[in-house]
Amino acid sequence: MASSRTVSPWPSTPRDLRGEVATGWFPVARSAEVGTTPLTVGAGGQAYVVLRLRPGAEVTALSARCPHRLVPLAAATVVDGRVQCPYHGWQFNAEGRCVDIPSLGPAGTPPPRADLSTPWAVEERDGWVWLAPDPTPTARPPRPAGTTPAPEPVPDLPQPAGPVLDNLHPALEHAWHPVALAGELLAGGYVQTRLLGRTWTVHRRRGGSLDADPPAWGVVERYGVIWVAPAEPRDELIAVPESTDAQVTTTWLPPIRTIAPAGPLADAFLDAAHRPFVHGTTSGAHDPQEVPVPDLSPERGGFSSVRDDDHHRTTLVYRAPFQLLRRDVDQDTGALTTVLRLLQPEDADSTRVYTCVLLRGVDGTVPPDVVAEEVEQQAVVLAEDLALQAQLASSGLPLLPRDELHVRADRLGVALRQALADLAADCAAAADSAAALQHRATA
Repeated sequence: MASSRTVSPWPSTPRDLRGEVATGWFPVARSAEVGTTPLTVGAGGQAYVVLRLRPGAEVTALSARCPHRLVPLAAATVVDGRVQCPYHGWQFNAEGRCVDIPSLGPAGTPPPRADLSTPWAVEERDGWVWLAPDPTPTARPPRPAGTTPAPEPVPDLPQPAGPVLDNLHPALEHAWHPVALAGELLAGGYVQTRLLGRTWTVHRRRGGSLDADPPAWGVVERYGVIWVAPAEPRDELIAVPESTDAQVTTTWLPPIRTIAPAGPLADAFLDAAHRPFVHGTTSGAHDPQEVPVPDLSPERGGFSSVRDDDHHRTTLVYRAPFQLLRRDVDQDTGALTTVLRLLQPEDADSTRVYTCVLLRGVDGTVPPDVVAEEVEQQAVVLAEDLALQAQLASSGLPLLPRDELHVRADRLGVALRQALADLAADCAAAADSAAALQHRATA
């Protein structure tokens, strides 16, 4: 019969790998280094942020990522004695308890999974901050015997346990992607561009035809953009009916390159709850407000959402993988503002962002100064989003629901993840079927 034994939670030897007495306490930073700005540290192979919730207060240590969208809390700030995530304003107290989720409104109750984990103990001694991640029989940190404590290197932040759709995911082969503005490709000329980790040369022949090297399933021009589908696409391009309206003024912003992956950028475009915290000065939404559950209408290749508010109708349209549109219409005057956002996944750490602003005035005309103002606002909003996304250190969009914590305001973000998960699953199934047919043909 197999024997059993009890494994002690304490180290089996009295010394750690450096020959120092193993106590369960880890020096993480000098006390003078810890203020009201979060500092990422490592203790026992786990990442934490340490900070003071008020000047001169005792040190607080919390897990290093916000559970909502996995934002590194090194980017957080202290607001009224609480740690506030910079993305959606979730707030945490010294014990790691989530005490406020603004999108839920003043009567909303944060779910238990919103809480941050904390180490077993935090102590300041002899000018150093020490953490004990787990219970230890040693009540206090050791006093250094004439040596300077050596903090361990900060470990990588925890990664999602499930699949992540990054910029090089094989399913993205079966989709349309923007690769250049039409004005970048002259008659008889070519452009070189990066897509899905490869360099593509796109030609516009003298007769106007388009092709790509390496060969692609399709190359087309639409809405002033050159599109490439490396393999047969699962879905059609997004529809932009106002692009053919003679009364609409169309302006493309210069494309911008960012280190952020395309998936989280698409999520930000669909998300309303982050606006007071990321776009407070540009969107006019300075005060956090409860975000109503968005309307959602599944459609081929994606979904749409419509919200009516004070004679204004806002429509969001998404098409896989990275085609997004927001249309605002004044239902009294017919004035229209549409923002088209297209994302080109170039490499694992590079995404090219295309933004088009389409405007229609009350009488069908839009003064040049109004166009310039709206274009400038969209440029600022995009820059604010890109600045935040660059801090997230994300490899892509998690597809497993439990890898993040979703609340009711996240309905469109959840739908985005589901659409991309469906794309990945369909393409994987098609690849398996093709492999099976090939195997039978050669058996």
